[in-house]
Amino acid sequence: MPPGTSPGPGAAHRHDSSSGHDSSSGPRTSPGQGASAGPGNSAGPGTSSRRRGSLSWLNTHTVAGQVFILQIAIVVLLIGAAIVSLLIVAHDDAEQEARNRSIAVATAFANSPGMVRAIHSPDPTAILQPRAEAIRKATGLDFVVVITTKGIRLTHPNPKRIGEHYIGTIGPALHGRTVTETRPGTLGPAVAAVTPVKDTDGKVAGLVSAGITVSKVSSLANREIPLILGAAATALALSAGGTALVSSRLRRQTRGLDPGEMTRMYEHHDAVLHVVREGVLIVGGDGRLMLANDEAQRLLDLPPHPEGLRVTELGLEPHIADMLASGRIVSDEVVATGDRLLAVNNRSTDQDGGPPGTVATLRDSTELSALTGRAEIAQKRLKLLYDAGVEIGTSLDVPRTAEELARVAVPRFADFVTVDLAEPVLRGEEPAREPASTMRRTAVVGIRDDHPFYEVGREFVLHTATPAAWSMGSGRGAVQPDLTRAPGWRAQDPEATGRIVTYGVHSLVTAPLRARGVLLGVVNYWRAQNSEPFDEEDISLAEELAAHAAVCIDNARRYTREHSMAVTLQRSLLPRVLPEQNALDVAYRYLPAESGVGGDWFDVIPLPGARVALVVGDVVGHGMHAAATMGRLRTAVHNFSALDLTPDEILSHLDELIAHIDQDEGLAGGGTDVTGATCLYAIYDPVTRRCAIARAGHPPPALVRPDGSVEFLDLPAGTPLGLGGRPFETADFLLPEASHLVLYTDGLVEDRSREIDAGLELLRTALSHPGSPGRTPEETCEAVLDVLLPARPSDDIALIVARTRLLRPDQVAHWEVPSHPSEVSALRAAVARQLEDWGLGEIAFTTELILSELITNSIRYAAGPIRVRLLHVRHLICEVADASSTSPHLRYAAATDEGGRGLFLVAQFAERWGTRYTPDGKVIWAELPLP
Repeated sequence: MPPGTSPGPGAAHRHDSSSGHDSSSGPRTSPGQGASAGPGNSAGPGTSSRRRGSLSWLNTHTVAGQVFILQIAIVVLLIGAAIVSLLIVAHDDAEQEARNRSIAVATAFANSPGMVRAIHSPDPTAILQPRAEAIRKATGLDFVVVITTKGIRLTHPNPKRIGEHYIGTIGPALHGRTVTETRPGTLGPAVAAVTPVKDTDGKVAGLVSAGITVSKVSSLANREIPLILGAAATALALSAGGTALVSSRLRRQTRGLDPGEMTRMYEHHDAVLHVVREGVLIVGGDGRLMLANDEAQRLLDLPPHPEGLRVTELGLEPHIADMLASGRIVSDEVVATGDRLLAVNNRSTDQDGGPPGTVATLRDSTELSALTGRAEIAQKRLKLLYDAGVEIGTSLDVPRTAEELARVAVPRFADFVTVDLAEPVLRGEEPAREPASTMRRTAVVGIRDDHPFYEVGREFVLHTATPAAWSMGSGRGAVQPDLTRAPGWRAQDPEATGRIVTYGVHSLVTAPLRARGVLLGVVNYWRAQNSEPFDEEDISLAEELAAHAAVCIDNARRYTREHSMAVTLQRSLLPRVLPEQNALDVAYRYLPAESGVGGDWFDVIPLPGARVALVVGDVVGHGMHAAATMGRLRTAVHNFSALDLTPDEILSHLDELIAHIDQDEGLAGGGTDVTGATCLYAIYDPVTRRCAIARAGHPPPALVRPDGSVEFLDLPAGTPLGLGGRPFETADFLLPEASHLVLYTDGLVEDRSREIDAGLELLRTALSHPGSPGRTPEETCEAVLDVLLPARPSDDIALIVARTRLLRPDQVAHWEVPSHPSEVSALRAAVARQLEDWGLGEIAFTTELILSELITNSIRYAAGPIRVRLLHVRHLICEVADASSTSPHLRYAAATDEGGRGLFLVAQFAERWGTRYTPDGKVIWAELPLP
């Protein structure tokens, strides 16, 4: 225990409480045991009293304990008053003594010789600190401090505090007076005195403060308190002994029961008889009623004052009277009496040596049974609504959502459910605000498949007298508990409704499908055979289910409309038929995503010189915006292809176009920026078998060689369109004749459950056909989709399979022409002979005229060798190549011009003409229709 502290009243209180707890924590005998102990019992009242022991008088619930507490309170009060009075006097004396000591020491030190000189010395602390400490130790004070007139300490018991400001009152001392004050200290209240140090002129030169803790000053109280406490202990011991003697005598007289226990026995008995809401019957061994409380009399309608009568004479129902008279053990057995259901418990009282007889308790469970039934029904309905929120609307398909509504309600709410929707809803259109009369059966679900209702897809006109028509008109649910008494319902179709009734359907609840103020249709819930008929309480549940399903159906309807519009737009932008060309045999597949239209596209574009361009691309995103952007890109590809650019140049132009589209969307504030697109562009030449390919972030093409082996062409990937900043590269490949070039979008090889690498391996497996090298492009498409097509595509899929062709040598003719005008006539003769060999003599003159003009232009304006080539395919293609990169332009020649009419003649006689650039110069070509 720290110095200067004492246990105090709190400690004494804790001691008393623990003693009381110890005295009452021993074993106790209940009132019932004490009263009913008989010869057979080994623990009677006397034994109970002895078991409680001599300390039972400490129990505050007994009279002896209460008297003992009163005695203790009186003794403690008297002793406490004496001690408090003594402590107050002692405290005043100690404080006065502390004040006197402090003043005496401070005054003596302040008036000591040489004090003023020491304060004014250069180092007062060195002179005064030893003196102050010697005085403090000699007098037993806590501190003796010398202070300047500015409040700065010159001495202190703790040298670290020298030079700090003095904490205390020094104002009166500066005016020449001695002042004392009591203030809190680390060891308790302390008294400090401050006195001035005056020089010979009476002027204050400094201050001296001395102080001591009050508790250090001993007083008379410290010597008298032990005597008082000893007297108090003696008085308490005498009180305890007297109380124990009185308590022992009382317990022998009351057979171990104190007044509190006797009072509780009476209160318990009264509560059992008049307060509890449970009937109690005590029947003696002779079958007579010994006790019946008020609740038992009410539940069993007993006569007044039934005690003493036999249970068979109480007018009870036979099964209850027999159970009470027989003494049969019963636990929570529910018996009916009148309009009540009673839960009965019956137990014997002769257990453990008790008197013969039985005790029966009765509890009215009529309302509890009803509430339990209602709670179970409400819980089942809440569970049904929760399941409906989870299971309805899992897809954006209108018929499937209607079927989900029917499946949720069967069989937990109805035996059969039919859903009828307005015809425009199924097409994704907005139904009319007025209730529709023409309906289509969309879903039928029941506990059996052989139902008597209209089949799914049946269209019918809703009769105005039916409950369904009334529900759609009023917007509320309707119930028909007995269909045999519902003539309005039979007006719909007497023959069909007759079959329904004959089948066993007897009850109907109808609820409208309304969402966002629009009536979409109606749902009918049917019950058949042994099911309980519907009632008015079932309407609310039917409406709740219908309301949730209506929102889901309307969402699916709106999605169907948007999806149909997007698909229509997308298909209108994609090629409907492939153009005729001689370079490739092409087969394709295009499959839109099941949920949301993407921006995938493909194209086959004939190019001059019998070449063909294959294009496949994918716009990032889904919906109308992606489809529209895809259409813009496809149009741009056609325009750029007409310029006969290389694949990398076309991708560069597309990249710039995507950047402009993003910029325009950002300026317009549309919030649907296109973040990019991927594209692969390939040009195949059937004369040279060369294929030039460039790609922008698109999956690489696959090449299936004639022997069935598969490889993915290694070409630079490039960045997706729209990112900009990097050029694209074209790679050239020499393709064998009859090989398959396979182009596709990532929706074919990548899925939510499959990585792209795994998809590419599956594609390689599907394309590989070593055993059947002659597979057609159509067969290849089917083989690929059989392996890679997911059950529910989440992205668009575009697939092109192109089998390469090679023009026969007899379809190509070419010549080298020296750059001199005299060589034109010889070339014209050679071309005429070649056309005769091809059977094209009818167009020989036109062809010679066109070639003459083109060769003459090359001789006049170009340098280097001139090459002429004729291609006999679907058209007659004439090509003149030279080393110049200057392209001629069509214009009208003036009357005085000597030239300028050659290209005009070419444009008039040729079906098409143009210029394409090559690494060595340019090629001017013209196409003539075959005769």
